[in-house]
Parts: sequence; structure tokens; C-alpha cells
Amino acid sequence: MVSEDFLMNYLSIFLFLVIAGGLSALMVISSLFVGKSRPNKAKNTAYECGFPAFSKARQRFNIRFYLVAILFIIFDIEVAFLFPWAITLGKTGLFGFLSMLSFLGILVVGFIYEWKKGALDWE
Repeated sequence: MVSEDFLMNYLSIFLFLVIAGGLSALMVISSLFVGKSRPNKAKNTAYECGFPAFSKARQRFNIRFYLVAILFIIFDIEVAFLFPWAITLGKTGLFGFLSMLSFLGILVVGFIYEWKKGALDWE
């Protein structure tokens, strides 16, 4: 049998989830009633993305959108590895420094390869 103290420890988490779910549902439902959708010519013009608005959600996109997104994720993960390395550099010593230099070297070689192949050129 589960003790009452054990369940009381999780009561705050349960209350948080109930309140967060309720507020989220309330905001979504209230936006349906309060927000009014009135599309016009100015709202349907191209904005920041560079191509005109479309009507079909299943329309084909240029492969470059996906390529740029994947490249961003790869180099964003690199930065995520740099933060813990920088914090523990004093404890890891020369081995940690050299291993991170080899990791960054591999990423730089990959970046140069992408650059030379034209993956970063937008035509």
C-alpha cells in the first residue's frame, strides 16, 4: 500500500499540471471567441518568408528550407556541447581541451565541406 506522505509529495505536481492544463485550454477556447479572422489583401501578402501565401498545406517546398533547418540544428547542438565543456574545463584538464578541439575540428571540416558544396548558398 502506498503511504499518504508519498502521495502528498506529488500533490503539488498534480495541482500544477491541472492548473496549467486548465489555463491552456481556457486561453485556446477564449481565443476562438475573442479573436476574429478577417483576411484581406494586405494580410495575405508575403511577409518575411519571401514567397506569397498559399492555400494548400500539403504544397511542396524547396529542399533548401529543410537543408538550412538541419544545418542550424547541427551547429546549435555544437553550442550545447560547448557550455558544459567550458564549465568543467578546469577539472578535465589537457585531455578535455584536446578532445573538444578535435570535436570542433571535425565540425569545422564539415562546415567547410558544406560551404564548398554550395549548401549555404541561397539561389
